[in-house]
Amino acid sequence: MNKVPLTRRGAEKLQSELQQLKTVDRPRIIKAIAEARAHGDLKENAEYHAAREQQSFAEGRIKEIDGKLSNANIIDVASLDPGGKIVFGATVDLIDENTDGEITYQIVGEDEADIKAGRVSVGSPIARALIGKEEGDVATVVAPGGERNLEIVAVRYQ
Repeated sequence: MNKVPLTRRGAEKLQSELQQLKTVDRPRIIKAIAEARAHGDLKENAEYHAAREQQSFAEGRIKEIDGKLSNANIIDVASLDPGGKIVFGATVDLIDENTDGEITYQIVGEDEADIKAGRVSVGSPIARALIGKEEGDVATVVAPGGERNLEIVAVRYQ
């Protein structure tokens, strides 16, 4: 399987969620299943079925996170020296020439993307248009809503 890029912050967030699932949620669910079993007939025991459903979800999420972390290529942006070019993990300050609005994006892995928080996936049209550009360049983004011209004001590696 191909390695998937992930920022250090994204990896830490996934590891924290995995730790929570394994050390807090899993034991709580096991205890809930045991308590529900003690009530008797499992066929009509809603508490038992709800706990088993929670267990199924938690175990699936644990497996998913383990898979993501094992296939992750964790990139520490602060230790890179890209020479001013926009690379994976860079935070970019932009001016949208179509609206004169200022925008800040960080280019992150697919699992970390959150457009409301200013994190765009490395595979998104915006990130693909920005990667390799430098401060002062203008990137043309071909998006579903039409073309956007983004002027690169600053590039940071944090």
